[in-house]
Amino acid sequence: MKGKRQEKILELIREYDIETQDDLTKRLQKAGFSTTQGTISRDIRDLKLTKVMGENGKQKYTSIQNDNLHVSSKYKRVLSEGIVHMESAENILVVRTVPGMAMACAAAIDSIRIQGIVGCIAGDDTIMCVIKTTQQIPAVMEKMYSLLRESR
Repeated sequence: MKGKRQEKILELIREYDIETQDDLTKRLQKAGFSTTQGTISRDIRDLKLTKVMGENGKQKYTSIQNDNLHVSSKYKRVLSEGIVHMESAENILVVRTVPGMAMACAAAIDSIRIQGIVGCIAGDDTIMCVIKTTQQIPAVMEKMYSLLRESR
């Protein structure tokens, strides 16, 4: 039960801006996990969660390991060598790559776990990244451009 609860906690903090233990407890209860504040506190410590400033200017929980504080240089290199252009269409980010690089770039994007990206579908030279909301598109694009700049 502990493992499943902690997996759900990581999923919830990736999907939502969770500001307090109370917020986390309520979301877990909605997901069918009955828990106490003490258990949540231990889970936060076990998972090495920390708080960072969210896009809305409020504090939120994040996982140090999943917060892209250290993105592998391999992924940055793949993106840098493969991505040619990005353009948004509603909540879809269309990423153009050099021919044959879309699958590798999509795998790198999925591995990096940029907040807001639900998933990617790749062809030969085009990737469609589904973004959770249209409001997140600019932040996702800025993160992608930032990764491209870091690898050059």
